[in-house]
Amino acid sequence: MELLFIDLNWDLLKAVLIIIGLDLILGGDNAVVIAMASRNLPKHHQNKAIVLGTSLAILIRVSLAGIAIYLLTIPYVQLIGGLLLLYIAVKLLTQNDDHVEVESSSTLIGAVKTIVIADLIMSFDNVLAIAAASNQNVVLIIFGLAVSVPIIIFGSKIILMIMNKYPVIVYAGASLIAYTSAELILKEERLESTFKLIPNEHFILPLVFVMLVCLLGLSYNLNRLKNRTIKIRFFSFILVY
Repeated sequence: MELLFIDLNWDLLKAVLIIIGLDLILGGDNAVVIAMASRNLPKHHQNKAIVLGTSLAILIRVSLAGIAIYLLTIPYVQLIGGLLLLYIAVKLLTQNDDHVEVESSSTLIGAVKTIVIADLIMSFDNVLAIAAASNQNVVLIIFGLAVSVPIIIFGSKIILMIMNKYPVIVYAGASLIAYTSAELILKEERLESTFKLIPNEHFILPLVFVMLVCLLGLSYNLNRLKNRTIKIRFFSFILVY
């Protein structure tokens, strides 16, 4: 009985930690959007805009995650969702450093509206990932968001700085998303007999996904670095001669 209690607690803790990790990795851009949307407000209104906008954004995310949980019960949607998460993991490592332009408002209501709309548009990957990691438990989603979103909002600059300084953290985040995608695909009941053909599938498939994502990301970034070095040498040669 005690062992069962420990196992249940570990499953719960693992799901919560994964949700918080996914939020921290995927929520950096959303935090930047919130900062940009409120930057033209008077200082005494900035915190109000951030708190109100974030609170509404959390409510919307919980609602969307609830819808996503329901959709994941439809046949083959878990397979499709898992493949989308795998794409998101690769994209995280191969995306360019372009930032989204966000219109800043000079009114409290305008800033809150911008925050909510921008977060709604940008939170698809986040909602899908946490819905997949929650094991269809809305309470876990609410708890995970309640813990991680304040960290994202008030520590966004630190999070982004650390991720830029230590790229390995981004690879760790992409690996976490790849792991979640594999676990979601393995939950597809209609493919259960196929997955049983893979020895120790709950270890092998996540490992393959993580290695695939990291290799693709590493290959892309090494090629981009190589091309950038070639361009720098070419322009340096032209300037010299």
